[in-house]
Amino acid sequence: MEYEEAKEKLVAALLKKQKTKSKFYFNDLAKILESKPRDAKKLINRMVQEQVLEYWSSGSTSLYGLSGTGKQAAAEHEE
Repeated sequence: MEYEEAKEKLVAALLKKQKTKSKFYFNDLAKILESKPRDAKKLINRMVQEQVLEYWSSGSTSLYGLSGTGKQAAAEHEE
């Protein structure tokens, strides 16, 4: 899958689900992309580098979400 096509597909799917959920597991993203884990990882990592997605980790759990969305993003911008 081409990068731009994958990015559009993933962003559209996450925006659709954003009302109920802002962070997703890697496997959820790979399923949306319909890609093998290795291919999905390359695409997702590139999206994180380009700040389309953001990576969040609690130490034991790793999640991804659209940059600037969710409760965590709102809390980080408060002073």
